[in-house]
Amino acid sequence: MKIKMRKPVLFLLLVTVLAPIVLYTDTLSSYFTRPSSRTEFIEDLSTFTLGGDVRPLNLLPQESSTLLKEPPGDIYSENSSLSLSNTSDTLSSEDARKARQLTEAESMKHQAATGNSNDGIEVAMNGNHISQVTDSLHEPHQMDKTSLELVSAGKSESRATETSSKKKTSPTDSSHTSDTTSAKIEIRQDQRTVQTSGRVVSGETARGKGEDQNAQVVPPDARVRQLKDQLIRGKVYLSLSATRNNPHFIRELRLRIKEVQRALGEATKDSELPRNAYEKLKAMEQTLAKGKQIQDDCATIVKKLRAMLHSAEEQLRVHKKQTLYLTHLTAKTLPKGLHCLPLRLSTEYFKLNSSQQQFPNQVNLEDPKLYHYALFSDNILAAAVVINSTVSHAKDPSKHVFHIVTDRLNFAAMRMWFLANPPQYATVDIQNVEEFTWLNSSYSPVLKQLASQSMIDYYFRSRADSDPNVKFRNPKYLSIMNHLRFYLPEIFPKLDKVLFLDDDIVVQKDLSGLWSLDLKGKVIGVVETCGESFHRFDRYLNFSNPLISKHFDSRACGWAFGMNIFDLNEWRRQNITEVYHSWQNLNHDRQLWKLGTLPPGLITFWKRTYALDRSWHVLGLGYNPNVSQKDIQRAAVIHYNGNLKPWLEISIPKFRDYWSKFVDYDQVFLRECNINKLAGT
Repeated sequence: MKIKMRKPVLFLLLVTVLAPIVLYTDTLSSYFTRPSSRTEFIEDLSTFTLGGDVRPLNLLPQESSTLLKEPPGDIYSENSSLSLSNTSDTLSSEDARKARQLTEAESMKHQAATGNSNDGIEVAMNGNHISQVTDSLHEPHQMDKTSLELVSAGKSESRATETSSKKKTSPTDSSHTSDTTSAKIEIRQDQRTVQTSGRVVSGETARGKGEDQNAQVVPPDARVRQLKDQLIRGKVYLSLSATRNNPHFIRELRLRIKEVQRALGEATKDSELPRNAYEKLKAMEQTLAKGKQIQDDCATIVKKLRAMLHSAEEQLRVHKKQTLYLTHLTAKTLPKGLHCLPLRLSTEYFKLNSSQQQFPNQVNLEDPKLYHYALFSDNILAAAVVINSTVSHAKDPSKHVFHIVTDRLNFAAMRMWFLANPPQYATVDIQNVEEFTWLNSSYSPVLKQLASQSMIDYYFRSRADSDPNVKFRNPKYLSIMNHLRFYLPEIFPKLDKVLFLDDDIVVQKDLSGLWSLDLKGKVIGVVETCGESFHRFDRYLNFSNPLISKHFDSRACGWAFGMNIFDLNEWRRQNITEVYHSWQNLNHDRQLWKLGTLPPGLITFWKRTYALDRSWHVLGLGYNPNVSQKDIQRAAVIHYNGNLKPWLEISIPKFRDYWSKFVDYDQVFLRECNINKLAGT
């Protein structure tokens, strides 16, 4: 009984499980075996039901490729888009779908022709723009035009599609509505893609133009450099053994070198070269190519170039040394006009009677309440600029007294100048150093040293360019005028404070505030000049000598003579003159420092200096062309320390006017001596 009941159950299970499998397998096989199965499969999938309407799918073509005809013209031209717009007004739903498919097929054909991908019209457009961006550096204007045409075509196709979608023939054209709607969406996406690509292309084109402009920037001396390089290469080939053995090549090379040298001349930029310079350059290049074929050993050429470089560096060193020597020689040489001036003034001075030779306001010379200046100079024009610039900036010129000490040769001329050109309201006094009877070799060690034969030989009998410290070999250091600054209390016994000024300075502000400064027990007010690694004591003193290394710090900050306020009462109390004499006696053989006034000044006033603000005194206008204009303008005193003095033609042109504006070149004595304003001021 149990067996009978199980058989129906088993039968039902077999029918339930196996029947669907057999039916499904048979259906699939029929699709793959029947000739029309592919068409039926497409027809089944080409439509779907949505809300009771049967709508076609837009992703697959509906017609066989044999029904498609080649479209006339380019789908991106405006003509084709206009014809599409006009035709779409009378198309049925099926015709509209065919027109859209024609457009897609034409796009794919254009895509295949340009080598882009086959993913539809959007990819075709994007791919086309990628290739255009790549070529934008070569044809930027054409790329911009193409981008605009694509955008215009996209807009035309969009208008055509919208027009065809608005004109419906009947309510049954739902498939036509779906087609046109989908086409509109696709074309709008294409249009946005085209516009985006257009912006990218425009940006890339602009960048490409900028890069082209940067790449086209050529140095103004490019060809000059090339010609000079050819000369160097030519000289290398002239000196190599392999090329010297070829007389024909050597004759040709020498001829080319002469031609290039003649074409190059003194030119520093390409615009100065002659018209045939490029021809000479090409001819020289051809000759050098022959030399390369004859001698192609790079190691030999490199060795020769190194030898030439070493020789050029040695010549440069020699020329620099000669230039330094000649510059110092020029600085020591008195220009013809400045030699004429004291002679002319002295002649006029001795024509005056004794009363006419006297200066007014002599009662002010010993008044300690006034502002007293000490100026030691034999340069009349330089002394005039110092006094004129000081008085012109003084708040009350009547309180300023100038004490000038000069030598016997310039004494009469100096007096005559200031008698003929008195400073407004200020007091001037001229003294002759020869009249300081107390200043002699028995009192001053430096005077005894300066009169020695060894010192004279050091300056006049040996070549100055053989000494690395050539600047200290200036004969001005033989003059006691340069050392008078160490005898201020003796020169001005009744004064309390004196402002010392060099004759190569220009005053730009009122200096009366310096007399009211509290120096806090120090003897001298100075502006320090040290930087990170220069203008320190070890630059001026010999620290290998135990006398120097024991008493001084090699890293101590240096300072400048040229504008210094002295407390003469403190000087006398600390007996500074005696300190100076003791160190001068120790340096009789010049082993502690080379000659000059700053090294003994650093020693004499060691730990006796009061640091002034840097704006009081700016240095370097006589050797450093890079002195800041801002520093110059805010400085109370500017100093032309160095060899490039403002009254010499070797002076720095951009700094001349600060000095020359205080010289009256129309003054009769200057005109008679032909002293004119230097060019460049």
